[in-house]
Amino acid sequence: MLLHKYTKEFRYNIKLAYPVMLGMLGHTFVAFADNIMVGQLGTAELAAVSLGNSFIFVAMSLGIGFSTAITPLVAEADAAGDLEKGRSSFLHGLVICTVLGVFLFLLMLLAKPLMHIMEQPEEVVTLAIPYLDLVAFSMIPLVMFQALKQFSDGLSLTKYPMYATVLSNIINITLNYLLIFGKFGFPQLGIIGAAIGTLVSRIVMVIFLWVIFHKNRRTEPFVTGIRKFSFHRNMVGKIVNLGLPSALQMFFEVGIFTAAIWLSGVLGTNPQAANQIALNLSSMTYMVGVGLSVAAMIRVGNQKGLKNYMELRRIAISIFALTFIVEIVFALFFIIFRFWLPTIYLDQNDLVNEVDNIEVIGIASRLLLVAAFFQISDGFQVVFLGALRGLQDVWIPMGITLVAYWFVGFPISFYFGLHTGAESMGIWAGLLAGLTTAAIFLYFRFNYMTRKLITENSYKQQAVAS
Repeated sequence: MLLHKYTKEFRYNIKLAYPVMLGMLGHTFVAFADNIMVGQLGTAELAAVSLGNSFIFVAMSLGIGFSTAITPLVAEADAAGDLEKGRSSFLHGLVICTVLGVFLFLLMLLAKPLMHIMEQPEEVVTLAIPYLDLVAFSMIPLVMFQALKQFSDGLSLTKYPMYATVLSNIINITLNYLLIFGKFGFPQLGIIGAAIGTLVSRIVMVIFLWVIFHKNRRTEPFVTGIRKFSFHRNMVGKIVNLGLPSALQMFFEVGIFTAAIWLSGVLGTNPQAANQIALNLSSMTYMVGVGLSVAAMIRVGNQKGLKNYMELRRIAISIFALTFIVEIVFALFFIIFRFWLPTIYLDQNDLVNEVDNIEVIGIASRLLLVAAFFQISDGFQVVFLGALRGLQDVWIPMGITLVAYWFVGFPISFYFGLHTGAESMGIWAGLLAGLTTAAIFLYFRFNYMTRKLITENSYKQQAVAS
């Protein structure tokens, strides 16, 4: 009976989360499709895409993290029936995210020379730089899309971003096939073709969602009259106060995985290619955790707007329990199929690169064993963060992620990866340590915050009653 009060929420949690999961998986599937198709060209090309995307991931973490400020504000306004507050939160967030996207694009162009001083294989750097130019520009529509997505999530309309990412993937895979390999009379552009596919597909996502919002009865009042929009200092301050620490939280986490790519590059082309395979597979399971995290953010934000803190805690714990079950399944999947999964990415009939391919598959299979163990930690930490964002508690969690990933995880990765025989396994042992530390202390923070809110609300109700 005790478990039922949590498990009875599973159906609605999944209903709310699965479109977000599929949408986020859609983003990852863009990289998955790029990796599989580019992997047919060779390990150097695969490593180049990995290196180029490592810069994209860092910038993307800031853009996506900042945009998450929109969801709890819109969810709280929606629960309170305050249309004007919700509209203001959305439009301020969209404009700020668009400006941020332009800034991140310019920042990545300025960061390109770093590739030459990072001890990466020269052949990889040569291939990665032109790829980065085009994918960097796609950051502008990507961050704009994230603002639209977070707004839609805040209204519990999680299906529309999912539709957008499905369409995006169809376009991306089609253009990849045509332009990477030069099919049906199109030029054979190699990894540049993959970059063009990514850029075009992300522009289409923004257009698609904007058209949908104008035609939907629920969202139309929020997006009309945008020409009359004017900035209000208080709302800008609120979005920045929520968005900046959320962006830094994601930056600290994505940053350590990006560091793993760079550290793997120091070990050589094959370890870097193997790292990319294991990282791409882990990213897909992580996106399921992100979907549950968004469900936690929406539902906690709704209950915060209603000031029903006992219900808030019960619903959040139901999402934590669901996360545990899902991540156990993923851990078993990685353990059972760790030798087969890497073979998807490489052409095993390529006799020229046969020795390299065998080495990459061997390293990747060992990394997937570590990835299996951090599934639970990774899922928990992202869901705890979602619940805390729903509470609009972001600064302390930001500090927790900084310490966990960069004072615990990174030193372990650096030392055991580059200064012991563990090499790639040592790098990923640091990732496991960082994720586990973050999960433990983020739970402590959530437990403290919810118990405090329940106690304070109880005192207020007693005071009113007396």
